[in-house]
Amino acid sequence: MPADIVVDRLHARGHPNIKASHRTTLEITKDDYVTPRGDCIIAVKATKAAADLRYELKRTITSGSYVTLILTLRPHNLIEVMQGVGAPALTLEDPRSIVVRKSSFIDPRTIAIKSSKAAADLDRNFVKHLKDSNSNLEVLIIAHSTPAAPSQLIEIVKKLQNIPVNQ
Repeated sequence: MPADIVVDRLHARGHPNIKASHRTTLEITKDDYVTPRGDCIIAVKATKAAADLRYELKRTITSGSYVTLILTLRPHNLIEVMQGVGAPALTLEDPRSIVVRKSSFIDPRTIAIKSSKAAADLDRNFVKHLKDSNSNLEVLIIAHSTPAAPSQLIEIVKKLQNIPVNQ
């Protein structure tokens, strides 16, 4: 069980131009559109970007913690989970988007590196529903000091943070 855990949540929407085909990155943007060239973008109209994340979460991520993202797509109740790590070099300053990377590349949008998944790794049925502008994507960003299974994190989030999580 992780000793320290910090959680933040954002919401975003689907868009007809979502491709989710990039092999090394995944991006969620506050922009209300995505061009056909934006192959790493999986959702638009996000309620938060890297700069908007809770201070406690940013502090934990930049300490080099584990970072787990739990993506829940409504109304379809589809779930995707990815795990990466934070790093002291992350600035978490971008006002428009968040990016998760399989690589160790860092820029102001990056919230996790060495991720287990990028946009291209998402289940294609999940991606099909991301193309629907009526789809609502809920993203839980969980920073934790020790490794944990996603199911453990969901239970901890429910108990400690009083954040309702639909499974």
